[in-house]
Amino acid sequence: MKRIAHIATLILAGELIFSLPFHTARFFRPTLLEAFGFTNTQLGDAFAVYGVTAMLAYFPGGALADRISARKLMSLSLFATAAGGLYMATYPGMLPMALLYGYWGVTTILLFWGALIRATREWGGRQSQGVAFGVLDGGRGLIAAGVAMTAVALLAGYLDASAGNVDPVARRDGFRAVILLYTAATAACGLLVWFLLPHSSSDTPPGHSRDRGRMWRNMGEVLRQPTVWGQAGVIVCAYCAFKGLDNYSLYAVQALGMDEVEAARLTAWGSYLRPVAAVLTGIAADRYSARRLIALAFAALVVFYGVLAFAVPSPGWRQVIFVNLFGSFFCAFALRGVYFALLEETGTPRHLTGTTVGAVSFLGYTPEVFFAPLTGRILDQAPGLPGLQHYFALLAAIAVIGLLVVSWLRRLGRTAD
Repeated sequence: MKRIAHIATLILAGELIFSLPFHTARFFRPTLLEAFGFTNTQLGDAFAVYGVTAMLAYFPGGALADRISARKLMSLSLFATAAGGLYMATYPGMLPMALLYGYWGVTTILLFWGALIRATREWGGRQSQGVAFGVLDGGRGLIAAGVAMTAVALLAGYLDASAGNVDPVARRDGFRAVILLYTAATAACGLLVWFLLPHSSSDTPPGHSRDRGRMWRNMGEVLRQPTVWGQAGVIVCAYCAFKGLDNYSLYAVQALGMDEVEAARLTAWGSYLRPVAAVLTGIAADRYSARRLIALAFAALVVFYGVLAFAVPSPGWRQVIFVNLFGSFFCAFALRGVYFALLEETGTPRHLTGTTVGAVSFLGYTPEVFFAPLTGRILDQAPGLPGLQHYFALLAAIAVIGLLVVSWLRRLGRTAD
């Protein structure tokens, strides 16, 4: 029972920590842009500030995860992130909002990310890494969808008209309620982590905690491994696919003619595929190979994005569009469910888990810096369907790169064998 409570707490915390910076934009992007008066470019630039501070936090955060209890790090992170939600609810301007995203880059990564991955790897043991990370990401998807559907219902209570006739005051009030819902959920999760996660000490060798130079030697050792760079390349491309979902609600409004609530609901329904995709892929990764499944997912994304890059919303295309949208949902979630299973598959030493996660994440999550500003400009340069088609063409090209990277990583594995 304790084991179930442990992974359930990790799942809940692992999703809610990112709900304020990401859910508010992923599920409610059209509403957020209107309520704050931002363009896609401005919001993308705010995300870039998050990306920069997060990148700077990955390395030290990974080292902290090897030395300090996950319970302490994760609970503090959740409380600090929730505090930022209270400020977001005041509707700050562009510069303060960018600084808030920079603050969240520190609170969600420095104290949290390495601790989460290390705790999950330890929970999975040596034989069930695919299941561990699949259950983590699948459960996170279930939490994301459930909380999002609650938030959609909350927003719908304020927006009674179609998207084109929404009262601006009602929109701002409704979106403030959504922000405060995510804030309260994040803070409550901090309490759960504190009381439910076990207090665990570092399992690094004796004397290691006082050896400052050892941390830097660990980083050097990790960065000399080609497999680390391969894993990072996989995550870059896979994370672009996941970040690509952030604009699906915008696509639903601008290309499919949905209103803001319908678009948010569509994205929330898509999130219900996450537990299915992540868990199934995790189980298959333990049976076959994470690298093989990652290659298959990237190949499918090339097809799905390629279709969406040319599709024109019309009665004849509508069903095709939905199949490809939900197919890309499934593949993006499948990739997230298994790419950290590569830690075990590539033979990462357990005492270097946190440092390796820090290195791989520092490199792999660089899309936090470039993806949103780049795609924001693509969407604003050609508003409406043309910009969205260019957007999917970019995602297709990135999926091709991902397929090439994982093929190289598989060759590295065969050479090592």
